[in-house]
Amino acid sequence: MKAAIEEALKGLNEGGIPIGSVLVHKGEIIGRGHNRRVQKGSVILHGEMDALENAGRLPAATYRECVLYTTLSPCPMCTGAILLYGIPKVVIGENQTFMGAEELLKASNVELTVENDKECIEMMQTFIQQHPVLWNEDIGE
Repeated sequence: MKAAIEEALKGLNEGGIPIGSVLVHKGEIIGRGHNRRVQKGSVILHGEMDALENAGRLPAATYRECVLYTTLSPCPMCTGAILLYGIPKVVIGENQTFMGAEELLKASNVELTVENDKECIEMMQTFIQQHPVLWNEDIGE
């Protein structure tokens, strides 16, 4: 989770939304990413999507042996990517500021661990208070 938090802080320092993610295969980080919607003018570069993109093209069997760490509960789009690639386990930094599609992940037999990490919660609460318009744009409200 520490690496995902580092990615989130990188995004914040770039003027973006502080959500980070890493894709881990057999204990090794193979993809890192952070929400870069603002920085790239993108509609899809959430932290999880960026980590998957940065992992590059991999055999399906590799994804089925991965763990995805993300600082915030995955939205429906990122949940779809997790399901598409058959990632069996997701570790979530927090789901207090935003509850993503966790029920869909559970219903699809994805193992979830929600840490409710204090640093993740405080980072998002502060960002949402300081940038409510940008936050609402990112989550589609």
